[in-house]
Amino acid sequence: MKNIGLIAEKAHQVFEARTQARDKALGQARQITRHSANAIRALHRSEYELAEQQLHEVRRLVDSLKEELGEYLDLYYAGYTQDAIKEFAEASIAYALVRNQSLPTPEALAVEYATYLNGLAEVPGELRRRCLDILRQGYSQEAERLLFCMDEIYGILVTLDYPDAVTNGLRRQTDLVRGIVERTRGDLTISLREQQLSEKMDTLSRRLPGDST
Repeated sequence: MKNIGLIAEKAHQVFEARTQARDKALGQARQITRHSANAIRALHRSEYELAEQQLHEVRRLVDSLKEELGEYLDLYYAGYTQDAIKEFAEASIAYALVRNQSLPTPEALAVEYATYLNGLAEVPGELRRRCLDILRQGYSQEAERLLFCMDEIYGILVTLDYPDAVTNGLRRQTDLVRGIVERTRGDLTISLREQQLSEKMDTLSRRLPGDST
């Protein structure tokens, strides 16, 4: 028992270092979440340059977080850390799809596949919001393109039928995506029919003789 004091002192040092790393990671995770949300907000406002700036800042934070938690991989893979990185993946994917760019890969974003796919599963919600904003001005092919992207995302997610412990609960997210896609498809169908009806009425109006009174 003569060395118990040394063991206790070493334990204090280890736990103090882990606590400091955890506290710093929590702060960085909050920043990642905030900047990711700001990127999506700018995207919906068509402020693309601002969205890019926010995404660059998030990428810097994510890279820094991964480097600083290199000695504490359990903290890096903790729920709060991966949830924040998921927001980064979502914002990056949403930006690329709205801008009609190539889909960024998990390797390009340097995120885990489960985290990436959970971020991907949240993108249809943002695309639906974009579609509804477009439909306020009337039906358009751009809304159809975004719906196609949503459909493709669901088509991929539904094939990934693995335990939640492996995918971090992806199955529940996939079920939500299906509802989002179907509601958006219905909205586009209604908008298209309204436009077609309006065009037919305009055509009929031009063919009718003018009012002679």
